Amino acid sequence: MKHNLRDIKNHTAEKLLSCQQCGRSFTSKIHVKTHTGEKPFKCQQCGKSFSGTGHLKLHMRVHIGEKPFTCHQCKKSFRSRGHLNRHMMIHTGEKPHACDQCEKSFAHLENLKIHIRSHTGEKPFACLQCEQSFTCMSNLKRHMRSHTGEKPFTCLLCGKSSRSSSDLKTHMRIHTGEKPFTCDQCGKSFTVASQLKIHVRVHTGEKPFMCHQCEKRFSSIGSLKNHLGTHSEEKPFACHHCEKSFRTGSQLKEHVRVHTGEKPFPCQQCEKCFSSTAGLKKHMRSHTGEKPYMCHHCEKCFPTTSGLKRHMMTHTGEKPHSCDQCGKSFRDKYHLQIHKRSHTGEKPVTCDK
Repeated sequence: MKHNLRDIKNHTAEKLLSCQQCGRSFTSKIHVKTHTGEKPFKCQQCGKSFSGTGHLKLHMRVHIGEKPFTCHQCKKSFRSRGHLNRHMMIHTGEKPHACDQCEKSFAHLENLKIHIRSHTGEKPFACLQCEQSFTCMSNLKRHMRSHTGEKPFTCLLCGKSSRSSSDLKTHMRIHTGEKPFTCDQCGKSFTVASQLKIHVRVHTGEKPFMCHQCEKRFSSIGSLKNHLGTHSEEKPFACHHCEKSFRTGSQLKEHVRVHTGEKPFPCQQCEKCFSSTAGLKKHMRSHTGEKPYMCHHCEKCFPTTSGLKRHMMTHTGEKPHSCDQCGKSFRDKYHLQIHKRSHTGEKPVTCDK
């Protein structure tokens, strides 16, 4: 009798249980756990919990390394048939599920459903801690880690941890130098799509983010946030080594490495290490030859903004660094320091011969 009932459900697609939170209907109660967060099935090896036995069984293959489903075109293997089917569309290029509002197409129906919510504004997955809502479960899971502090995806090269596999994938491009997002207008490439989007505004002149205190406009929210600090003297993040203060926690974290000597970002081409991703990015240009900063007076290019700024002084004649003893001025601090030795008589460089 049970077997016949299951067959009837399969053939008629009968949905018996309606979810009170999102209105969708299912033949079992497992779906409800996506809203309640209930995960009664626990992995005995790593402690991770799941809402259903099927998910636990699939997870166990992570530990045993089992990947029984193989792609016959590229021989790549997968833990589930669903993952294999999803992968196969890379080879076929098939995107059978089209959005009737914007004509964007997707390989999978579930991705189309999630996309449609960008038109309807529907966000059925709510965080029980802060009531923020999301269009899909994966975004909710990623968000929940902001409350728990969990960062389960670790970079094997520098040890940095990320909240999601996509964040880790993006981070890895710092080490590999991969920049898959290219500007159609100038050919400049970027590691993430959001950086390209911000860069395009250099060409369009768009500055959608405005400071409400001085009405100055910016091309990115990050630039606006940095600017807002100029209106406030508040620097709540203090270094316990030297008591220097910073406006953001990330600035403090980067500064502390000056004291600890930590350099967690290695160059994959020459193994030189750096204390920040910005330092690594700047160094990578010595290998690639990239000089993205151009002088608009003579079109000479430079690998860093500081190099361009220093060069611009040859056009403007600006010499902002003055000697307090004789008043002579210089373009940079380095040449001022050398000049000061003519007053002090200091000669720190000796000839070995």
